[in-house]
Amino acid sequence: MRPAPNFSYKYRVYWEDTDAGGVVYYANYLKFMERCRTEWLRVLGIDQHRLRTERQLQFAIIGVTVDFLRPAVLDDEILVTAELVRLSGATISFKQAIYRKELQLIDAGTRVACLDSGTLKPRAIPKDLFLEWRNEQ
Repeated sequence: MRPAPNFSYKYRVYWEDTDAGGVVYYANYLKFMERCRTEWLRVLGIDQHRLRTERQLQFAIIGVTVDFLRPAVLDDEILVTAELVRLSGATISFKQAIYRKELQLIDAGTRVACLDSGTLKPRAIPKDLFLEWRNEQ
């Protein structure tokens, strides 16, 4: 059985993630969310390198909305989540969040497109990658 379309991954905040005040630099939240989605694909058995070399497909962000609710700081253990909201055609939509314990720090939405690696034009996501959660409309 494949994992559920909801996924979470824990990270520790290091010096390299923070600004001079020890607060996570805003762009690094996007990196944390990217890592979570990548780990989710890995758990599903989707190797992005093989996807690119064998199928000439790759994923790219086409939209992000982020509400910065509270800051993460040096040495925090954070939980980053990715919830599959919609999978249709050439796009995947995620609801993402970042927590410190039960306190929500980030509320975000991310849209990802499947692209042809050679032309960088949108290409339909192969049905076999996410067959269980496809919600074509």
